[in-house]
Amino acid sequence: MADWLTLVPALVAIAVVLWRKEVILALLLSLCCSELLIFIFSGAAVTPELVVHGSINTLERIVAVTANADNARILMFSLLVGGLLAYMRDSGGVSATVEMLVRKGIAKTPRQAGLLTFFISSVTFIESNLSSLTAGISSRGLFDKFNMSRARLAYIIDSTSAPICIIILLNGWGAYILGLLSNYSLGDNAVSVIIGTIPLNFYALFTLTAVLYTVITGKVHGPLRRAEQKMQSQVQHTEIDIPASHPSFMLVPLFTLVAAMLGFMLLTGEGKLVAGSGAKSVLYATTLACLVAYSMMLISRRFKHQQLVDIGFKGMSELLPLVTIVLLSLSLGSSLKLLGTGTFIASIVNENLPLVLIPALLFLAGSLISVTTGTSWGTFAILIPIGMPMVELLGLPPSLVLAAILSGGVFGDHCSPISDSTAVSSVASGCDLLEHVKTQLPYALVCGVLALTAFLIAGVLMI
Repeated sequence: MADWLTLVPALVAIAVVLWRKEVILALLLSLCCSELLIFIFSGAAVTPELVVHGSINTLERIVAVTANADNARILMFSLLVGGLLAYMRDSGGVSATVEMLVRKGIAKTPRQAGLLTFFISSVTFIESNLSSLTAGISSRGLFDKFNMSRARLAYIIDSTSAPICIIILLNGWGAYILGLLSNYSLGDNAVSVIIGTIPLNFYALFTLTAVLYTVITGKVHGPLRRAEQKMQSQVQHTEIDIPASHPSFMLVPLFTLVAAMLGFMLLTGEGKLVAGSGAKSVLYATTLACLVAYSMMLISRRFKHQQLVDIGFKGMSELLPLVTIVLLSLSLGSSLKLLGTGTFIASIVNENLPLVLIPALLFLAGSLISVTTGTSWGTFAILIPIGMPMVELLGLPPSLVLAAILSGGVFGDHCSPISDSTAVSSVASGCDLLEHVKTQLPYALVCGVLALTAFLIAGVLMI
């Protein structure tokens, strides 16, 4: 019974989100619930004092998460993005860039704007946060120009960035997965196994197809269609209402962000791009882009130092709710890891299974772990040590097993309201987090069902 209780915090988070439509409250209650269970499982007596202990442990868990250097970098990066967006917007650079793209015919229709967004998100596959951020910043003004909802933008960048990163894998994702595979004898070398996952990573392939369908046809369905209709009836233009200045006020900081990200990935990886630290690089790159944007606005003499300080802090304040969500998501993920939620779900899959069903069941397990913990990387860390020994002992196709785990992790991440990558996509697009989750969910579920079916068929054909 105790093992099943490890699912309660995740269920509380999802239930409160659906009931109250309030993510921060859901995360806090879920985190408190998780800490209570950890305290009880440690042998503590069930007394009224548990509420006090649960509250104190909740605060201490949040403190412990911020003590982790990479987590602190993610939080700082999320705040600095607000300042960078405000500088680009208030300088008139966004308006000028949109005018230039339309005038030159690069993005003079909604379809071209969507394709440009998809292209930018695809070519910045080196890091998923960079991919979402660059595509979101580049396209916010264009989506305003063509009266397309920010929910559509959030869907496109979120459903392109992680699938592209998990297919190409010439990035931090690939280095991380190579590290997890290093302890196993899989017949082929680890790089060959990873390359073999490309045609078998069904969820990522179906999701990218769905994004291209949305972009090329211009058709949206379900909650996303309603969000689009609401947007069009209100006709709200935010990014492009400020008078245009010059495109360089947006393009130079944006180019700085991308170039610096690549440079810092090489620097932190000691010359190896895929070995670089994504958390460090994205923080350093965003800081440098903010300094460049600030300097350009100051040199233009249209803004004074104090004005720029106010603009920067105002931009940061606009993102405080989302930064809080990121902080609580990281805290909940850490707490659930200690509680053993993911390990319990994985253990269910690891018991007495028909071989042909193993890929599909690993996909389902990855989905459940990722949606309840809000982390795809944590899902990989739990399931790869379960799936790879199966490959060694039972002679299963290593690429198929690995592809099922990777697909499940990304699928659950797309469905989870407590995922930090979902929050970053909301930040980049300027979309409300819950609206993004609600509008993306039907697309993710359809692609998830197709992927599950594909893994069932592949299991029959390949095992």
